[in-house]
Amino acid sequence: MQIGMVGLGRMGANMVRRMARKGAQVAAFDLNPAARDALAREQNVTLHAELPALVAALPAPRVVWVMLPSGDVTEQALQTLAKLLAKGDVLVDGGNANYKDSQRRAAWLNERGLGFVDAGVSGGVWGLENGYALMFGGEKEVASKVEPFVRLLAPAPDSGWIHCGPPGSGHYVKMIHNGIEYGMMQAYAEGLSMMKAKTEFDLDLAAVTEMWRHGSVVRSWLLDLTADFLKKGQTLETISPVVADSGEGRWTAIEAIELGVPAPVMSLALMARFASQGQDDYGSKLLAMMRAGFGGHAVQPTKPK
Repeated sequence: MQIGMVGLGRMGANMVRRMARKGAQVAAFDLNPAARDALAREQNVTLHAELPALVAALPAPRVVWVMLPSGDVTEQALQTLAKLLAKGDVLVDGGNANYKDSQRRAAWLNERGLGFVDAGVSGGVWGLENGYALMFGGEKEVASKVEPFVRLLAPAPDSGWIHCGPPGSGHYVKMIHNGIEYGMMQAYAEGLSMMKAKTEFDLDLAAVTEMWRHGSVVRSWLLDLTADFLKKGQTLETISPVVADSGEGRWTAIEAIELGVPAPVMSLALMARFASQGQDDYGSKLLAMMRAGFGGHAVQPTKPK
């Protein structure tokens, strides 16, 4: 039970901790010395400042799990590792990659005699304590080499994970998972905003969401988290109304268009995130000017900074 982990951010570091605490020997790498130092006291973890040293520390056949941001960073890491690894070794991409990239990567790694597994990982900062939901793709024989570590990371050895199918399928399922997540979050946010706006009832949103957690058909972990932070304060005055998007929602919307499958809730939730990022500011100004043009409606001046 020896594995390499490349990338010791919030997810990667806790995944190292969870596997190591369950008995796996983990060789870990990150360019950032502070990220390595944070794991210095963990048992069963050896830290490396260079990728060649990490690879050399692992017995063949090796399994190296990459937990890096999607895009060029992951691409470069995989290309570097491909040159260091030997035939029969397996690379796992656990980041939020586009499934089409995963299919491409599986093909070129296979040409080099290397196995590839694309793993969608859900659980966030709570994964260390509660376990991670894992959906992974890859050829069956290759995926079987990763399964022992998946069982350590999952909430339980026999649940909370699934081998979805061929290369790309894991990241595809994770993409749809995140699209659904966008829609659920947006629905909760809109409903709670309506209740807050109904000032005549003076609704206690913390009490309402806490009640919903027990027996309601809308109960979920997202609701649990929402109820928890509302107990600490309901005005949210110090929170900026900007919601970032990681890219998964965009890919989901594009996939729906390519398939010709209607996905209005997920697509509109994505558009709402764009709006929160100020992407509708100019359009809103144009709308105000149109109303002024045809109806003489007053235009509000910008507020001084």
